[in-house]
Amino acid sequence: MRLIHFALAAFAVLTLCLPQKSSAQPFVHPGIDQRLQDLTYMKKLVLDGTQPWKGAFDRLLAAADTNFVVKPYTHVLRGPYGKPNIGGDDLSRSAGMAYNCALVWYITHKKVYADKAIEILNAWSPVLWDLDYNDAKLLAAWTGHVLCNAAEILRYSGSGWLQNDIGSFTNMLLTVYYPLIRYYYPQANGNWDGAIIHTILSIAIFTNDRKMFNNAVDHFLHGPVNGSIFKYIYPSGQCQETMRDQGHVQLGLGEFAGAAQVAFTQGTDLFSVGNNRIALGYEYTARFLLGEEPYSYGKKSERSRILRDDYEYVYRHYTAMGVDMPWTKKAADSIRSKASRSILTAVRAPAGKPAIRKGAPEISTTGYIAGAGAATAVKIPDDAIIVSPGQSVQEALDSAAVKKSWVLVKNGIHSFPHTLKIPSGVTLCGEGEGTILFLDPASGEREAMINADNDLHDITIRDLVIEGSNKTDPGTDPNSRRSYRGGYNRGGILFRSSKEGEMQHLNFLHVTIRNCTYSGLSISGAGDVRITGCDFTENGVSVPPGQRLLHNLLLLHCTGVNIKDSRFDTSPYGCGIALDHCRNTAVSNCEVARNGWYGMLITESKDISVRDNLIEGNDRSGIMIEFLQNGSENITVSHNRIHFNAGWGLESYAAKNAGITANQYAGNGDHVAQEKISAEKLIGME
Repeated sequence: MRLIHFALAAFAVLTLCLPQKSSAQPFVHPGIDQRLQDLTYMKKLVLDGTQPWKGAFDRLLAAADTNFVVKPYTHVLRGPYGKPNIGGDDLSRSAGMAYNCALVWYITHKKVYADKAIEILNAWSPVLWDLDYNDAKLLAAWTGHVLCNAAEILRYSGSGWLQNDIGSFTNMLLTVYYPLIRYYYPQANGNWDGAIIHTILSIAIFTNDRKMFNNAVDHFLHGPVNGSIFKYIYPSGQCQETMRDQGHVQLGLGEFAGAAQVAFTQGTDLFSVGNNRIALGYEYTARFLLGEEPYSYGKKSERSRILRDDYEYVYRHYTAMGVDMPWTKKAADSIRSKASRSILTAVRAPAGKPAIRKGAPEISTTGYIAGAGAATAVKIPDDAIIVSPGQSVQEALDSAAVKKSWVLVKNGIHSFPHTLKIPSGVTLCGEGEGTILFLDPASGEREAMINADNDLHDITIRDLVIEGSNKTDPGTDPNSRRSYRGGYNRGGILFRSSKEGEMQHLNFLHVTIRNCTYSGLSISGAGDVRITGCDFTENGVSVPPGQRLLHNLLLLHCTGVNIKDSRFDTSPYGCGIALDHCRNTAVSNCEVARNGWYGMLITESKDISVRDNLIEGNDRSGIMIEFLQNGSENITVSHNRIHFNAGWGLESYAAKNAGITANQYAGNGDHVAQEKISAEKLIGME
C-alpha cells in the first residue's frame, strides 16, 4: 500500500509567504519604486530637513538639470562594452534625468522640473523605433524601469502631462521596449535577466497588465539558465558572476533587488523567498568587498572591487522586516554621503508596528562546503607514490596497484595524454582544489578516468579536481566558457562492468568534477559505492547520446550506494542525480540545484531513501520518480526542502510503497499542490 503523508501545517505556513498572483487585483498607482504613501513620507522627511534624506535631496537637486538637452534617436545602437554606441548614452542620461526631475517636481512642486521630465519623455516616445546590437536588450532593461518610474510619478501627480503624450509613451513601451525584452535572455550573465524582469514589472504596472506582471514574477522565481534569483544567488550567497567581477555582481544584485522592490510596492514579496535569498547575496558580496573572504566555488574575481550605489534600499527593507544586514549596512553607510536618488527612493512609509527581530540571514549548510575545497589534512602512508606536475599519473597508479598503496598527486595542473585507467586497490589522493587533473584535449579521448578491469574494487579517489573543459583557465567571464557552449565531448569518470555487482567498494571523497559535456561521474554495475562531500557541477550537455541522458551523477544497476554531504548543481541539460535500476541507495544532506532537467530522477529502482536534502531551482520537477516497465518500489522521500523548481516539487508515477513525508515545499511551478503523485503507469513522451 502506498503511504503518502503531507506536511500540511508546514506547507500552509510556507504558502502564506509565497508571492500571490491575481488576474483581478488592480495595481496601486503611483506604484513602481514607491507608493503614494512612500512618496509623501519621503517628501516630509526632506522638507523637515531630516538627514540623510535632506542631504540626498540637495545632491539630487544639483543633478536635476533643467537645461538638459534631449537628443532622441530613432535607432539606438550599443555593442559589447559600448562599441559601437550610438544614442545609448543619450538614452541612459535621458532616463536618469527624467526620473531625477520627476522626483524633484514631486518634492518641490516646481513646475519647471515636471516640464523638463515631460519634455524628455515626449522627445523620445515618438522618435525611438528600435534598439540594436549586442547590448540592445540590456540597454532597454537598464533604461526602461527608470523611464517608467518618471512617467508613473508624472502621471499621478497633476504634472500636466497630456493624455495624448501618455499614450505616445505607452506606445513606445509596448511596441519598442516590450517586444525586445519579452522573451528575456537567460543565456547571458544573470544581471541581464535581473534588469529585464525589473523593467517588465515596471511596464506591466504602468500599462496595468497583470498577466505581464505575473509572467515577470514567474521568471524571477523559475527562469532557466541564469535567469532566476535561484540561478543567480546560490544558497551560500555566492553569485553566478562572483568569478567574473564584482561590478557585474553588484549590478545583478541591484537589478534583482530592484525588481523585488517594484513587486513589493504592489504587495508581492520576492525578498523573503529562498531564506531571504537577496539578503544572502548582498551580505556575501558586501562581506567580500569589505575585506573578508567567504568561501567560493571557483576563484572569486578581484576585478572591480569598488562599492556601487546599490545597497540602501536592500538595507532599509530587510531592517524594516527584522532581518539584520551587518555587511550591507556597512556598505550602505560608506556610500550614503555621496548618494542621492537611491536614498530617496529607498523610503517606505512606516508600517506602524515594530518588526519581529529575525537575526542575520543564514546560509544553507546542506552539502556545503563540498568538493575538493572541503579537503582537510590527511595522513599519507610512507610508501605513497608522489606525483608532481609533469610526471606520469598513470605510471604511478600502475606501480601503486602492485602493492595496494596510495598515489599522492601534488598541487598543480596534471595534464595526461590518455584517459587514466584506474586499477583496483589504490587510493588516488590530491591536495585539495589546487590539484587539477586534466585530460589533454589532443588525445581525442572522452573520459578523464575509466576502470582498468571489469571487476574494479577497493579504490578511493579523493581531494582533487577533475577539469572536464577543454581549457583549465575559466577566463574573465566563466559564463562564456560554460560546457554547453564548448563544442567538445569530454567526460569525467566512467566506471562500467559487464554484470551487476562486479565492481565493489568504490569510494569518492571531496572530489570536484566540473564542466564535462558527458556525465560527471557515471557508474554502471557496482556495489558498495560511497560518494561523500563531492561537488559535481556543470556536467551533462547535449552531446551524443543527447540531452536529458547525461547528468552530474549517473548510477545504473548499482546497489548499496551512500551519497551524502555533496553538491550536484547546474547540469545544463541533465539532472543533478539520476538513479537507474539502483537498489539500497541513500541520498542525504545534498544540494541538488539549478539543473536543466530534474533535480533528481529515479527510474525502475528499489529501496531508495532521499532525506534532508536541499532541492531547488531545477528546470523541471525537484524529484521525478518515473515509470517505464515495472516502476520503482520502496521509495522514501522525507525531510527535504524542495522549493522553487519550475515543475512540481515531487512528481511520481506508479511507484509502489512510496513513503513521502515531512518535506518542506514552496513555490514549485505554478501549482497550488506541490506534489503530483499518480498511480498511472505513464511513460514520459517528451
